[in-house]
Amino acid sequence: MANFGVQIFPTDQTLQPIELARAVEERGLDSLFFPEHTHIPVARTTPFPGGTPLPEWYWRTHDPFTALAAAAAVTTRIKLGTGICLVIERDPIILAKECASLDVISGGRFVLGIGAGWNVEEMANHGASYQHRWKIVREKILAMKAIWTQDEAEYHGDFVNFDPIWSWPKPLQVGGPPVWMGANSKWVFDRVAEYCDGWMPIGGAGHGGMENLQAACEKRGRPVDSVTLALFGAPTNPEQLAGRIDQGFTELIFGLPQGTPAEVLTRLDELAKLAEQFR
Repeated sequence: MANFGVQIFPTDQTLQPIELARAVEERGLDSLFFPEHTHIPVARTTPFPGGTPLPEWYWRTHDPFTALAAAAAVTTRIKLGTGICLVIERDPIILAKECASLDVISGGRFVLGIGAGWNVEEMANHGASYQHRWKIVREKILAMKAIWTQDEAEYHGDFVNFDPIWSWPKPLQVGGPPVWMGANSKWVFDRVAEYCDGWMPIGGAGHGGMENLQAACEKRGRPVDSVTLALFGAPTNPEQLAGRIDQGFTELIFGLPQGTPAEVLTRLDELAKLAEQFR
């Protein structure tokens, strides 16, 4: 059976995380995802992938881990995830502890949605290399998995390097929180197959989709059904939604408007009714 969740930029101008999380759980939905941008540089030449002027909420969003911790404190059932976390901009040792702490505090409900990002100037302010962003993401995720699963973890790569360390708490979920990759390029399939637990493309399964994912998993010696298929920006048309479920997506994540609290709650009601058609 498919699960249904929502995502929103949790800004200071819309329904706040605590009220939103309560509303999501009360309506019988299954998950809540928050994206991440630490800031947006005023002087920016990188074009917005959406093809429009960059919306203001990109520089107004709360820190996702703070917002998700608040959501965890007032819920007991829904999954809580980043959609996505800009791993490239974070220290992997600190991020590993943040994720493990949130997983323990939430009772094992955290999902780490990841990406490499698109904003060159934003990354540069963190001292991160846009050119090597995917290599860096890979090493940081592998290092974090070592920290989550080993008592004395160490990692030695080109971009991440540390000798044995102690770091607790360990996540409640075996192996650590599931890592879902939020990307949809021709290179994504091998990356998912190598070091992720799920694939979370926006809108659909482009670039050969399921066939390429199957081939990448076979190459890595893992079954394709070990990869969770999550759809970010799931369609609200029932026929299209059914088609995505038939493709194999088991986690359907709808977008919420950056509106007033009343507008967000109204949309939540509509999405909860839509999800009920597929229960």
